Amino acid sequence: MLGTGEVVAAGLAAGLDAVGVAPAEPFESTRATLLERRDQGLHGGMAFTYRNPDRSTDPARAVPGARSLVVGALGYWRATSEPPDRAVGRVAAYARSDHYARLRDALGQVAEVLRGAGHKAAVVADDNALVDREAARRAGLGWFGKNSNILLPGQGSWFVLGSVITTAALDPSTPVPDQCGPCQRCVDGCPTGAIVAPGVVDARRCLAWLVQADGDFPLEFREALGDRIYGCDDCQEVCPPNRHAPSAGGPNGGDTAPLGEDSAWVDLVELLGMDDDELMARHGRWYIPRREPRFVRRNALVALGNSGRGAASEVVDTVGRYLSDPDPMLARHAAWAAERLGVGAAELV
Repeated sequence: MLGTGEVVAAGLAAGLDAVGVAPAEPFESTRATLLERRDQGLHGGMAFTYRNPDRSTDPARAVPGARSLVVGALGYWRATSEPPDRAVGRVAAYARSDHYARLRDALGQVAEVLRGAGHKAAVVADDNALVDREAARRAGLGWFGKNSNILLPGQGSWFVLGSVITTAALDPSTPVPDQCGPCQRCVDGCPTGAIVAPGVVDARRCLAWLVQADGDFPLEFREALGDRIYGCDDCQEVCPPNRHAPSAGGPNGGDTAPLGEDSAWVDLVELLGMDDDELMARHGRWYIPRREPRFVRRNALVALGNSGRGAASEVVDTVGRYLSDPDPMLARHAAWAAERLGVGAAELV
């Protein structure tokens, strides 16, 4: 009979950094929390696991007869290069490469082992079918930090998480106790004060969500957005356990390319000059509302406004072009960028 040790070993052999097992029982407390925070508006319009809490907190909805969750963590942290000397936008570490593709591949290998032993098994990763952080906590991978991320002992939170839901009855792992103690650097380090209580994030203030949200970027948070165009790592960067995080890809896993597909940096003028097809080919793996490139351009215009490069002709030309864009949302953000850069009408002619 297939045992927990064999399944965990299969996950580690497939490239996962940590593997644990939890019972496939409904996440009743998580369901109540999702409903409560949704009622309070803390989800900020985010759907994902808030869309159907009954589904996203019950593994058996995805695999009838489920008895266990095999939960895996895959590290993605890489050192970030210095930004090039031009107007650039910053991309959060988790979004620089398709880490979830590697995660799904590794979990798929675990699922094949389970199927080979006669059990049903389905991979769920970055999917609204399951609250992956709660699955990871129950499987003993780590504890909830005050920024609501899962922290792995001695390794931090730079991990993507996913599960294999299976009908196999496996022995569960031992949960990890909270190790944050009195530290609240993530709470104090959030640029918009989005962490409103330990483990509670108000998505209406969270930059990582706002760059993915529909509509205009909130005026009160545009300066706080800084150079970010996708994601925000601030609450992880100040977290003490993350200071010693191992680099993905080994000791040379740093962000060595100053610009490019896997880089932390995107040339804003170049991005704002792309047509829809090119922009989506380059950045389409990001979550973009209704798959409309206009929202990536919106973020880029705010970052351009924060770049401090109002004397650069290519920046002035780009802002000027968008001031007359047929999309009123982009024209509004260009007007804000022009004012922020101190660019007057004469320069924009």
